[in-house]
Amino acid sequence: MGIFGRKSDDTETTTPAPAATTPDLAALTGDYTIDPAHTTLGFTARHAMVTNVKGKFLDFSGTLHLDGADPAKSTASLDVKMDSIDTGSADRDGHLKSADFFKTDEFPSMTFRSTSAESLGGDDYRITGDLEILGTTKPITIDLEFNGAAKDPFGNERVGFEGKAEILRSEFGLTWNAALETGGVLVSEKIKLNFDISAIKNA
Repeated sequence: MGIFGRKSDDTETTTPAPAATTPDLAALTGDYTIDPAHTTLGFTARHAMVTNVKGKFLDFSGTLHLDGADPAKSTASLDVKMDSIDTGSADRDGHLKSADFFKTDEFPSMTFRSTSAESLGGDDYRITGDLEILGTTKPITIDLEFNGAAKDPFGNERVGFEGKAEILRSEFGLTWNAALETGGVLVSEKIKLNFDISAIKNA
């Protein structure tokens, strides 16, 4: 069973009683802090029309509120320092921080604030929210899979999620590109986002 519980299959016309929450799900309800040491915020861009370049952000913070009885009451918040971008190439990272792309001196942070959440059944969920890059805010939908919950050797109550989403970078003012002699462009318009999240329940 997923963290938020499944939707009822009851088709009776009478008003149903509130869905019961099992003790396990009830225990997961609460506020969590994302653990950066065990979380990956990554992205993939198509390069030169032939291969993928993957990167991630190394400096970020975030919080979750999980509601085991009603997923609509769950929320998420994330703040990312843009100069922590890491694609495995110092030269490329420097270009991404420059005025051609993220302008990190002027716009040091990227933020996400959820606006709604829902259960899709089983361990699948969807969260929608506002993503801000370069001072431009656009809605984004993230599909999430609940990976489970456990107590680690240090007594921390943890939950884990994997997620994915896609954005069009031009919608956020990220328009720099270069034409290829063989046709096409150097950097893809579509950017794939991926998340592997571990969060610790607040005491």
